[in-house]
Amino acid sequence: MNKDRHASKKVRTSNDFRFASKFHVAYVTVHEFARAAAIYPLVFLEDKANDDFRPVALMGLDAGENLFVDSQGQWAGSYIPAIIRRYPFALTKAPEADRFIVCVDEASELLSDTEGAPMFDAQGNPTQVIENVKRYLGELQQMDGMTHEFSKFLVQNNLLTPLNMRVNAANQVRNITGCYVINEERLNNFSDAKFAEIRQKGYLPAIYAHLISLSQIERLASMKKPAATASEKAAALSGTDTLQ
Repeated sequence: MNKDRHASKKVRTSNDFRFASKFHVAYVTVHEFARAAAIYPLVFLEDKANDDFRPVALMGLDAGENLFVDSQGQWAGSYIPAIIRRYPFALTKAPEADRFIVCVDEASELLSDTEGAPMFDAQGNPTQVIENVKRYLGELQQMDGMTHEFSKFLVQNNLLTPLNMRVNAANQVRNITGCYVINEERLNNFSDAKFAEIRQKGYLPAIYAHLISLSQIERLASMKKPAATASEKAAALSGTDTLQ
């Protein structure tokens, strides 16, 4: 983002989350676990490119399906992951060390030439809107670093194990695989010294929030609706009801 390219751009506020309707997972920082766990299952995905594991909130059982965004773009949960709320802005690493660049999705409908709050003033200086974005993204970047350390600790102590779970969703038995969860049995077998280390690092609340969140997989299963039959689709198009 720069003043030459975006001098005339404005940012609109909106509660329309249709841009996230195809996101079935969202990265969450360790600081979000307590609030997110009340709504979403929190699991870990392997990031092979960076030899890391990243915690995510599961928002759907199928790729390309977010069960929390309705047809009007409204979000059905009381907590929205920070990575979704930051849109259309993001940070990227600059070529220089220890420096980040604020980026913006120019295709976003939240950007406008006529509506919203300006990103730059008449002198080409960033407005308070951009200053707020920079502060918010900076806080997220700090949380990201702490989350990386948390995931690293779990791996080093062999606490992650593949999830293999079966649920009944939309009248079908579904296998939930491809992600990892904390192995509670291994955690409980830790020595007093190792458990004290976890407590000292402040990881216990996040660990237990994650474990409690796994029951939300059943919630996702109950939210998933069966695919419409051919007759139901035809009825919807014609505006008539299908007789059972």
